[in-house]
Amino acid sequence: MRRKPAEALLIDFDGVLRHHDPAAYGDFEARHGVAPATLLASGLEWARQLPAIVGHITRQQWLDAIAEHTGASAAALTEWDAYRGYIDQTVLAFVREVRAAGRKVGLATNATDDLHDDLALFDLKDDFDAVLSSADLGVHKPTKQFFAQACQALATPPSLCLFVDDTDRNIRGARVAGLLAARWSGPDDLRYLRAALGL
Repeated sequence: MRRKPAEALLIDFDGVLRHHDPAAYGDFEARHGVAPATLLASGLEWARQLPAIVGHITRQQWLDAIAEHTGASAAALTEWDAYRGYIDQTVLAFVREVRAAGRKVGLATNATDDLHDDLALFDLKDDFDAVLSSADLGVHKPTKQFFAQACQALATPPSLCLFVDDTDRNIRGARVAGLLAARWSGPDDLRYLRAALGL
């Protein structure tokens, strides 16, 4: 028996729709004495990341914590944070295709409190039926609470929501919560995603 096509799409932001090009930082390390990758690794350490993505601290406070941990200057953190990445236009076209076909689309992401500023920067504010930011919800992927609120925001039961993310842990969590979930590895995945949505 074939599974009923998904009626809604929940899609991750960083790693799926938005990406960052390390080359964009140029000679950052030579000028600041610290590599951009070092700053990112510090920020992603759970003790610093968790308070930021559940809205307990602001993005600026998160940046300050990274500076304190790494010894990087305020100027280095400001420059590092100023690069906001780029949007994968193939994925954006897919999001618009899904909505044009009558399926609801939600952005489902672990983010700091400035996510809506980024959406405005990239002119994406009108491309989603709902924006599910962990900083707004106070819960993060891959908790059941996050996915329950995400499905509720799209007025779609979990079994009819397709979740796309680039992180295995989040995919496993979504499946535990009852969603159909697919790990993003690149544009070659779009054929399967279209089929899962009945497009």
